[in-house]
Amino acid sequence: MTTEKVKGPASYFPSIEKTYGQPVDHWFAILAASQDKKHGEMVTMLKSEHGLGHGHANALVAYYRAKNMGG
Repeated sequence: MTTEKVKGPASYFPSIEKTYGQPVDHWFAILAASQDKKHGEMVTMLKSEHGLGHGHANALVAYYRAKNMGG
């Protein structure tokens, strides 16, 4: 049995959930309400309004935009 290692932005998800006490779907819902913003603006919003670190915020935004906004 082989376990494939999660790569890319999703590799941050366990740490994000542990650090901030919310499932990633919580953060995706916040991002869904901010779809009019650019990538950097979404990252800044998560950092300034919700206290996420840059790496975690960037990972969430990159994953969200790739899955929901075509990049």
